Parts: sequence; structure tokens; C-alpha cells
Amino acid sequence: MSATWFDHAIATVAPRMAARRVMARQAFESLTRGYDGAARGRRTEGWRAPGSSADTEIGVAGALLRDRMRDLVRNNPHAAKAVAVLVNNIIGAGIMPRAASGDDTLDRTVDALFERWTADCDADGQLDFYGLQTLICREMVEAGEVLVRRRPRRSSDGLPVPLQLQVLEADFLDATKSGALGAGRLVQGIEFDPVGKRRAYWLHAEHPGDAYGALQNGLQSRPVPASEIAHVYEKQRTQARGVPWGAPVIRSLRDLDDYEVAELVRKKTEACVTAIVFGDDEAQQGIAPSVVDADGNRVEQFEPGLIAYARGGKDIRFNQPSATGGYGEYKRASLHTISAGFRVPYELLTGDLSQVNYSSIRAGLVEFRRQIDAVQWQLFIPMFCAPVWRWFTEAAWAAGQIPSPTVPVEWSPPKFEAVDPQKDAMANLLAIRSGTMTLAEVIARQGRNPDAVLAEIAATNAKLDALGLVLDSDPRRVTKTGSAQTSDPATDPDADEPADDPSADAETDPAQADQQD
Repeated sequence: MSATWFDHAIATVAPRMAARRVMARQAFESLTRGYDGAARGRRTEGWRAPGSSADTEIGVAGALLRDRMRDLVRNNPHAAKAVAVLVNNIIGAGIMPRAASGDDTLDRTVDALFERWTADCDADGQLDFYGLQTLICREMVEAGEVLVRRRPRRSSDGLPVPLQLQVLEADFLDATKSGALGAGRLVQGIEFDPVGKRRAYWLHAEHPGDAYGALQNGLQSRPVPASEIAHVYEKQRTQARGVPWGAPVIRSLRDLDDYEVAELVRKKTEACVTAIVFGDDEAQQGIAPSVVDADGNRVEQFEPGLIAYARGGKDIRFNQPSATGGYGEYKRASLHTISAGFRVPYELLTGDLSQVNYSSIRAGLVEFRRQIDAVQWQLFIPMFCAPVWRWFTEAAWAAGQIPSPTVPVEWSPPKFEAVDPQKDAMANLLAIRSGTMTLAEVIARQGRNPDAVLAEIAATNAKLDALGLVLDSDPRRVTKTGSAQTSDPATDPDADEPADDPSADAETDPAQADQQD
């Protein structure tokens, strides 16, 4: 802040006093500046923002958030669809491993062993490894967290690898176990050692909400070593446990439910009353209608086609239900809020594609796929897939089936379906030709094992060679080697005429598609 004319006037007789005056005014101005979001006053009255830790907040609200979100997923179609969209995109057909030790013989052995083990890895005996991924991801999104327990088995059990996985809901964690524990501490059922490393999980023997389990002392808990547990959840802060992904919009989902129920009841009520018979005198117009049955008893329930009679009624007036404006706009705005809370595009949540074109839906899906990619590689693979692979290789090594307990691995998440497959294929081709991407990378992006695909191609080519067939670049031509006859429509008069190219009239230019939209 510059000095004023009065400061200059003072400075002519008392320069030091003038300097102190200017500096004091600058200090006062700096105190009055700050963030509007941190201001206190009438506009922010009632805004509660405690500075509690994430564990404290989750300890108070975590169980109720879980129960309410599960109720919404059971009964609210939008909540159920949001969870399904996230699970389908994160897991899809499954995140597949591929041994990458560099030893081709070992890699093939481990991959074949894992493939056999996937069918029997579920401790409940119902799902395979990729089905367990879907269940675990669903619990992670819906309940906020899920536990996977390693279950070693005996060699006499007849499993390809003596190991199975048991999926436990978050309710199995004994949240009452909190506080100091020797030199360590307990946080909502998770035991930490003095340096903050997870040491054990205190688990109930049965689900606390199960009536049979409660009768069998299922509410008692005991510690299970952390090395036997994979705890899968999203860390938004440095918390020990997770919260449902839809927590920011639980109230919005409930409000939308209430609004739709109220609107439906209002419409049904209006439709029930067909007409009201009023009195013929002016004094009787204000008398409330008395709904009576054939015996003259008062009826307090509306039914379709109801005619209400006022005392002394002689004049009939038919009901005209009023039209409600803005219902569609309100619901669309609410669903936009809900989709933002779940981090799912509005179009995928609702299936409403009326407001999009090729460019806009592609731009929206690019951002959503970037988010899914981050969840796969930064959350699901490190928290679930990596521990399971380590358990698998250790169990296989202990059973004498592989020579080492540690085998490097590469994971292949499911591919994303292309909005324009032809353009994506051309982009992959150019990337391979330019050397910026390998063929193995492209195949892995499709959610398949590159080694298996290349082996299949080699086997197919060998079979074609054995049969003496040569595939021309034109898929309509197949030439038999050693023979003068071909099925080329251009040279064979008996061959069928070539079909019209379906791509000739197809719309492939996004700019033209946008103009048509």
C-alpha cells in the first residue's frame, strides 16, 4: 500500500512516525485478507466442518453409510445401475495375470497352473477367480471395503494348488476394537504395530448380522495375521477403512425417491376422485365433502372412480387433475448430481443418449476410462491381485510344483470397447508401425495373453499350410495351392458376384456425424 498525502505531510516533520503509520496500516490490511471459504458470518452459519481425522469420522458414520448404501442398491434402480457400471468397467471379464519371469518354460508352467487353479480358488466353491474379482469389486464400491482371506488347504484336498480365497464383508471386522494395545494400537478392528504397520485384523467368526451366528457366539472376535488378509478399499485420506463410493449422494438418492413417491401418490389421489357433489345453496359451498359408503359410514380411503358427496349436495363438479411441469427437468438434474457423486457418466447411469453426439460421448468416455484405468492399476491390482498372486506362487512352491516362491507377473485389465473400432484399429496399426507400441502391448490392451494369441496364430498358420490353403488379402478369395482353380469372383464365372461394400455408405467421419446430429 502506498503512502497517502497525509503520510507525506507527517514525514516532513516526523519521518519515523510516518513510516510506522504506513507499516501498521499495511499489517492491518493483510489481516483483513483471506479465503472466502473460511469466512464466518451469516452466509456460513450452520456449516459444520470439524477437523477430526478420517478414522474418527469413519468410525462414527461408516456402519450407517454401509447399511444405507446397501438399502439403496437393493431398492433404488439408479444406485444399482451406478454400482453395476463401475464394476463392469473395472473388472469386465476379469483382470488376467501373465507370468513374466523371462524363462519361457517357467512362465508357461505357471500360467497353465494358474489357469487350472482359477476354477477351484473360491472357498465357497461357486465362483472362479474372475467371478471373485467381480464380487470383491462390487463390495468395494457398494460397501466401501472388503476383506479377502487366504485359506491354505491340505494336499489331500485334490486342488491344483493347495490354496483357496474367502471373501468377507466389511461387517466381519470388529469395529469395537479401538484404542491402545501395548506399544501398538487398534483402529476399528485393525491392529497396528509401533511403526504403524498392519499386524492383524480382528474378525468375527460369523457375520454380526446373521441370527444363527449371534446365537453361536459369533460376536466374539479374534486376531488374524495381516499377512493372511487382503484389505481392498479406496484411500481418499490416510484412513484405515473405506466408505461407500456413493456416500456423497446418499441424501440425493433418497430425496429423489421421496420426490417420485410424493408425485406418484399425488397423481393417484387426483385420479381417484372423479367428481364431488356440492350443495345448491351458497352457504353450503364451503362445507367439506363427507365421503360415505352405502350405509352412510364415513370413508377415509380414496379409490378409483370415487364420487364424494357434501351434505345436501345437488350440484356435481368433475375433478380435473393438474399437470405438473418441470418433473423431467428436475429428475434429469438430480441424476446429473447422482452420476457426479458416483463418478459415472450420466449417459452410462441412465442410458439416455438423446443429448450426445459422437464427439461428446467419446470425450466423456475418455475421461471415465482414465479414471477406471487409475482404479485398476493404483487400487485393485496392488490391493487384491498382487497379494493373491504372491499367495498362489508361495503355495505352488511349497507344494513342489514350481521352483521359486516368487514369480514376476504382468496384469492385463479388460479392454474398453471402441466407439469407432475401425479408427482405433488403424491407430494401433500406426503405433506398431511407428515403433511407439509393440504388438504384445496391443494384444494385452485387448484383455488377452499375447503369448497365447501369438501361439494361436502360429498354430492356425501351420494348419493352413498343412491344408495347402493361402489366404489372400481379400477375405473373399481363398486359393488352394497346387491347383489352378480359385474362388476369385473376378476370374471364376460360376462364383457369386461380390457383395456391395457395406462400409461404402457407412458413416465413419466424426465431423459429418456431428453435423447430422
